[in-house]
Amino acid sequence: MPQPTIPVINYGDLVSTDPDTRHRGIAAMGLALEQIGFFILDQSPVAPEVLGRAYQMAMDFFTLPAAIKLGYQQAGQGGFSAFGSEQAKGSSRPDLKEFWHVNPASLSQAEALWPGEVPNFQPVMTRLYNQLYSCAMTLLEACALYLGQTDQWLVAMARGGNTLLRLAHYPPLGVNPPPEGLRAAPHEDINLITLLCSATAPGLEILSQEGTWLPIQANPNQVVVDTGDMLQNLTNGLLKSTTHRVINPLQSTQRRLSMPFFVHPRAEIDLSPRPEFIARTGGILRFPQITAGQYLQQRLTEIRVKPQN
Repeated sequence: MPQPTIPVINYGDLVSTDPDTRHRGIAAMGLALEQIGFFILDQSPVAPEVLGRAYQMAMDFFTLPAAIKLGYQQAGQGGFSAFGSEQAKGSSRPDLKEFWHVNPASLSQAEALWPGEVPNFQPVMTRLYNQLYSCAMTLLEACALYLGQTDQWLVAMARGGNTLLRLAHYPPLGVNPPPEGLRAAPHEDINLITLLCSATAPGLEILSQEGTWLPIQANPNQVVVDTGDMLQNLTNGLLKSTTHRVINPLQSTQRRLSMPFFVHPRAEIDLSPRPEFIARTGGILRFPQITAGQYLQQRLTEIRVKPQN
């Protein structure tokens, strides 16, 4: 049986001034999220040179001594999180990664900590965050139109939300990697949608409906996009949140950097499945009635990240 392929959607189609071209692009994007939960956005507006600089800044930070990195741990979800500090829901072992979060608080608060040892870290990451945010809002507009809503329906939910840019570092495994540990165990994303910039090494795989693992690797002009659990909940499962993982490399000396962008709604947003989506998914309520804040706190507890107050 041939492996299923991940749809490739051209960003230009989604913003085209030609109504027919835009309609086809939106339909293809929505169908990908409905059937697979993933697609690759081609010719994305995220500049490859900005992404390249961001990866260099991230490498410079993550290769600093551990004592320096630990000095940038912060309360909440900004700043540095140490190796092994997060694990997937249902997993008994922590993921083999460390990461840095850029969030709205770190972008707006004068007292936010940024790594002084890495010149230009703050402006480069801020620029990447802003480019991804702009792209994400365009995708949310397209997604809302596919769902039969006004173009600002999902954008309004995300405006003011705690949207995160994660700089994830998967260090070399060394000669004695943790037994049964994975760089990222099978999981689904929590949020509305995720934009995943091209990583520095392979490893990302999604679980197909046939139960096989399908590798995904984008190039620097592309962004991998997937549905998160919150959007799945809101649409009663019409749009699918698909299980994915990051496998360990064959060469234990290989490190990997990736930069997912997790788009979150505001905490007070009601994620209860809407009646029109219940009707489109068999007339049965399949997901809980819950707010975004409640959903996030529940999931952070499940993945053993300290909930925010």
